[in-house]
Amino acid sequence: ERVSLITQADYRNVVIFPGKFDGLYARLDRPHSEIAPWSIWISYSPDLCYWGQSQLIMRPEPYHWDEMKIGPGAPPIKTDQGWLSIYHGVFRTMDGSVYRLGVALHDLENPAKVIGVGDSWILQPEDPWEITGYVHNVVFSCGAVLESDGTVKIYWGGADTVMCAGEANVSDLVALCLHHGRPAK
Repeated sequence: ERVSLITQADYRNVVIFPGKFDGLYARLDRPHSEIAPWSIWISYSPDLCYWGQSQLIMRPEPYHWDEMKIGPGAPPIKTDQGWLSIYHGVFRTMDGSVYRLGVALHDLENPAKVIGVGDSWILQPEDPWEITGYVHNVVFSCGAVLESDGTVKIYWGGADTVMCAGEANVSDLVALCLHHGRPAK
């Protein structure tokens, strides 16, 4: 049964936190707008139908791998240190754009507060099926699952053509945000 549109505007890359904050659901998304750089926003809802309290929480970082635009990728993963989110960032080259994946860590109680952002990407197009396809040079996160042993299974689209999967250690991803990252803005 269709209940409601999740958004009326051209919002992309919507992911919902798997928990409530002060009784409200929270989502990350990227409004498609020419007004500001394509950035990550957070919004809240009491019922998953009506969303508000929207605020900008992450912007593209000039002169970095994610300088052109960013957007959420997988629903955030709860860790002891915070909510781990995987996001995509785009870098423009003379040969076109390159989509890479990175990580950010949000406060456990206030997900609008970004604790840290990994300064380096965690995945970039390297295999032929990520470099050549419908959209060249793209890895685009579609999901992530935290296993009981601390392994994060990450799922991504390659070149908008194939689905791929890989693994990382959750403590390594959190460390990228806390110890090998850049300050959140």
